[in-house]
Amino acid sequence: MDETNPIEDLLERAREALSNAHAPYSEYRVGAAIETADGTVYTGCNIENANYSNSLHAEEVAIAAAVTRGHVDFSRIAVTSGARDGVTPCGMCRQTLAEFCGESLVVLCDEGENEAPSEYTLGELLPNTISQDTLEASAEADGDR
Repeated sequence: MDETNPIEDLLERAREALSNAHAPYSEYRVGAAIETADGTVYTGCNIENANYSNSLHAEEVAIAAAVTRGHVDFSRIAVTSGARDGVTPCGMCRQTLAEFCGESLVVLCDEGENEAPSEYTLGELLPNTISQDTLEASAEADGDR
């Protein structure tokens, strides 16, 4: 019986997405695959723009694909780069993930074909995140002044 490895399968989906990356400026291709609570997987790749601030990150593209199809509950995400260097989501992507995911979201970072991925939780990568709760607490504190 052929057993599948869900972690390796998610990494493979991220690696497949990597092939569609548009990175003519940095030449640093990134792919991501995010798994929803029901097991559906959405992928994304980085899409660079000559105006760097308009570039899209792979994690954002994957989340956008899922959210536009009604998914807002996620269990894990895998991230890879052409260098297979264990890249983690950047701060902006971490904050985007925090909008939809709790601190227990599993973040898998590709270390290469024959290496186990590095594994983090979103809470480890982004402690003390900005959230709806922190914004509401701040608004309440401002009202007390």
